[in-house]
Amino acid sequence: MLRLVDSIPVSREVDVLVVGGGPAGTAAALAAARGGARTLVVEQFNCLGGVATSGGHGHISRYSEGGTERQVVGGIADEIARRVVASGFGIRNPHGIWFEIEGLKLLLEEMAGEAGVDLLYHSFFCDTVVEDGKAVGAVVQNKGGRNVILAKRIIDCTGDGDVAFRAGCPFEKGRESDGKCQPVTLMFTIGGVEWDKVAAWRKDWWMKETWEKAQRAGDMRPYQKVIMGWWWTPTRPDQVGVNFTHVTHVDSTSAEDLTRATIEARKQAYETIEVYRKYVPGMERCHIVSTPSTVGIRESRRILGDAVLTEDDLKTQREFEDAICYGSFFVDIHCIDGPGMDKTAWRPPSGFKYQIPYRIMLPRGVENLLTAGRCVSCTHLALGSIRVMVTCIAMGEAAGTAAAMSLEGGVTPRGLDIARLRSRLRGHGAILSEQDIVEWGHGRT
Repeated sequence: MLRLVDSIPVSREVDVLVVGGGPAGTAAALAAARGGARTLVVEQFNCLGGVATSGGHGHISRYSEGGTERQVVGGIADEIARRVVASGFGIRNPHGIWFEIEGLKLLLEEMAGEAGVDLLYHSFFCDTVVEDGKAVGAVVQNKGGRNVILAKRIIDCTGDGDVAFRAGCPFEKGRESDGKCQPVTLMFTIGGVEWDKVAAWRKDWWMKETWEKAQRAGDMRPYQKVIMGWWWTPTRPDQVGVNFTHVTHVDSTSAEDLTRATIEARKQAYETIEVYRKYVPGMERCHIVSTPSTVGIRESRRILGDAVLTEDDLKTQREFEDAICYGSFFVDIHCIDGPGMDKTAWRPPSGFKYQIPYRIMLPRGVENLLTAGRCVSCTHLALGSIRVMVTCIAMGEAAGTAAAMSLEGGVTPRGLDIARLRSRLRGHGAILSEQDIVEWGHGRT
């Protein structure tokens, strides 16, 4: 936490500062700017989209209620999906979208430009400026040196909860027993794939027997035993995004751990290529096209807020008066101590969806600060579901809308009229309760 001092120059002043331009941050910035706020995004990489772009994960889900085609996420998440298809950058079904990563980078910047969002790439967040219990700015480091950006509202979309942490907010990290977090994954894209052959050969999602066979033959180290995802779109028919590498015991708030994980995961990616060539029909001539700028991080700090969303809230499909969006993904916990899925992962019944309350985005102890994305207030197991990108986009939209509305109404985000916030979100196509849910192909936006 930093007190405002004269030794660090102030470079600019904005209404809403969004730190982190990932799925949550992009949506937060769009919503805030569309709400009339002067909005700036500070992003460490060279594009918006976070794990979807810098992280190389060319698939966003889940838009639909579990086991049905009823759409439970709308608003900006739905808008992005529609624009991906309209731009020819990917495909969509009730579950989600599959897209060209470079195309999404361009599309999100177009949306930001249309909304009047200001972007500042290649810039690292360093510290939070707090005065009288209020977050009033952030210290940022870039090629121009270290400077302060003053803001009336700050939205922490860093994933790791860096802004709230530096503001002194309480947090939890990892599983309750030992604080260890889910493993990280370096996505990568391969080319030279004959997808029709692959699809005809593939008999099950996980393909566990294939990887076990490769390991028994000495062709693969036991870093993984199930496939997490092959992301394919007909707009790039010979290319496949691969979700397969698996590095355990990584603390994403440690640069040393991130370095170790990146080196190990890239090694796994190249080893995976050799396995695919030998064991997967249609991939005999596959090759690496690209590895992304960052490993995909599933879990780190969870900033404690006015409420804590629990796994019981999810499983019982609890309803909240301050609900600002739905989630519907299964409790996706990758094995923390080895390869594969964790024993705590949970597959829900058909019709699964749950509401997410606004209060989990209000960090304890500091005003004028919101969180959105995977650093919100929840338990380790609940995070296994709400951390996915489509849900992060929906939370980001709510946070950005709330920030702009609080400025408009002269109240803090904590003092905002929830009924008015929910009404504004609905007016922009968000799906908040049963009455808003639509069948696939009949979106509200």
